[in-house]
Amino acid sequence: MLCALIMAGGTGKRFWPLSTDEHPKQLLKLFSDKSMLRETVERILPLIPIENIYIATNIVQADAINQEIPMLPKENLIIEPAFKDTAAAIGFSSLYIQRRQHDATLVVLASDHLVMDEEAFIETVKIGASEAEYNRDIITLGIRPTRPEIGYGYIKVDQDIELKKIYKVEKFLEKPKLEQAKEYFEAKTYLWNSGMFIFSVKTIMREIKKHMPKHYRVLKNIQFYIDQNLSGTLLAEKTRLLFDDFERLSIDYGVMEKSSHVKVIPSEFGWNDVGSFTAYEDVYDKDEENNIVLKSDFKSVDSHGNIVLTDNLEIKAVGLKDMIVVQSGDKLLICNKYEIDKMKKIL
Repeated sequence: MLCALIMAGGTGKRFWPLSTDEHPKQLLKLFSDKSMLRETVERILPLIPIENIYIATNIVQADAINQEIPMLPKENLIIEPAFKDTAAAIGFSSLYIQRRQHDATLVVLASDHLVMDEEAFIETVKIGASEAEYNRDIITLGIRPTRPEIGYGYIKVDQDIELKKIYKVEKFLEKPKLEQAKEYFEAKTYLWNSGMFIFSVKTIMREIKKHMPKHYRVLKNIQFYIDQNLSGTLLAEKTRLLFDDFERLSIDYGVMEKSSHVKVIPSEFGWNDVGSFTAYEDVYDKDEENNIVLKSDFKSVDSHGNIVLTDNLEIKAVGLKDMIVVQSGDKLLICNKYEIDKMKKIL
């Protein structure tokens, strides 16, 4: 049974002041009149019906997600009792879904990514799901680079890539420096790591048991409460203390980088992880001075490479270069766009 697991527990700190803990990035309408979460759900609906779509989140955001996706069955909202990164979240959610969908194969998606070509996306997921079900491997979708990019992790294979073919992963690599990113781009054997995975529950639990035995032991203890058919806040309350036993580790570090059963499909469907306001540069047109201006009356002199988004404010700028200016209500962000990662230090 093919199911979708949409990860929707993040806070999107780099999208402050638009994003808050209660109304995070995935609930924002950044590129259309729909939230990013709703776009994610609707994107996978042609392949997976709503009764087989699950959303993993936390108690702070649960009510807002219920309101945003009212057609989602109540028991399909998985509430994590604590944030312990993606290894714990995916393990917990996998066991929960397996209780309801025996021998499930999961398509794990972020709730806040942009996909421009939805038909190509669905076609690629179908290829990955078939491979995951047949060979019991973990399949990840690698994005063919369009430029040297230092903001993404990379996946290396041992031969030149061809779109929609399946390759064994040679290595996962961290975000590179610019010179290294240029080498990756020119080599044609590297892909951007999209963070999207396809695997059966049996496969991911097998790999967690092998590579993360401590996590596996905690998950087996949690399964006692899952087997009681608990859900929602009640399951979160019953498993809260057990979640404290998890180390905070990503699924990439805990499993993907260590497993010999990971394959990748080189993909191209207009993907962007929308990591910060700089993602607007891949979506919106720029003015004659290379600025992106949205909902603002912006007049400038010698101002280049800026991203400006306000509540229809009148702005005059002189000598402003490579800055992000975002206003929401009585909150204002002014940030060099190459320093946006440091927002976490403030928030």
